[in-house]
Amino acid sequence: MKAPATTSIQVIDRLVRLLDALGQQEAPLSLKIVAAETGLHPSTAHRILASLIQHQLVERSEGGLYRLGPHLLTLAARTQRPFDPRREALPVMEWLRSEIGETVNLTLREGDVLVYIERALSQKAMRVEQMIGSRAPLHVTAAGKLFLADEGAMACARYTQHHGLESYTANTITDPARLTACIEEARQRGYAFDDEEAEPGVGCIAVPIRDATGKMVAGLSVSAPIQRRSPAWLPRVIEAGAKLSARLGYQPKDG
Repeated sequence: MKAPATTSIQVIDRLVRLLDALGQQEAPLSLKIVAAETGLHPSTAHRILASLIQHQLVERSEGGLYRLGPHLLTLAARTQRPFDPRREALPVMEWLRSEIGETVNLTLREGDVLVYIERALSQKAMRVEQMIGSRAPLHVTAAGKLFLADEGAMACARYTQHHGLESYTANTITDPARLTACIEEARQRGYAFDDEEAEPGVGCIAVPIRDATGKMVAGLSVSAPIQRRSPAWLPRVIEAGAKLSARLGYQPKDG
């Protein structure tokens, strides 16, 4: 009788769960703990681990403890390449644009300014269009606030002293205490807004992009005419940020 087509996929799923369990702990694990962490029966876990050991994807000590094997380091070395945020981000940006229908921007921090390095333009006749290479102060942009939030209140105070809080519109935050409160709120929420603070009539929602170390390395934002911006977009924007961060190796801590 022919085996179900899902059998091989199930084995791969279990294999990945085992590798993830071993990778989440610095110390080697016993078969009992590995089985408990993955929800697999010990005999099933033992059988798959034995196959992984043959390929040096897992090692087993004389004491019967398991840890990740040396072949994984070889594979990891082959995948290492210079970080190209535009290449990594564009598929995610295009997905987000298709979900929301508005312009999506990718930004980097350069000193006290935000630099727009990539975009996925809305197809609507009335749209927000930031030029690639254009710059804006951190305090007037949603992504800029997240960069300040990632460094904390002291960094925000230094930014204020060094750069000042120049007004660009009637909505620009020019009070240091208010900016500090705003970035703390953004830090706790994990996203930030620009409420016509950089340009009249334009609203933005931004989320941080993090690398494998947890550091914020870029900002992902949706820009739209303020009358169209909707809080209903937040789940998709947050999902896109998580997808891109995962592509850079970021794994959020539990809780």
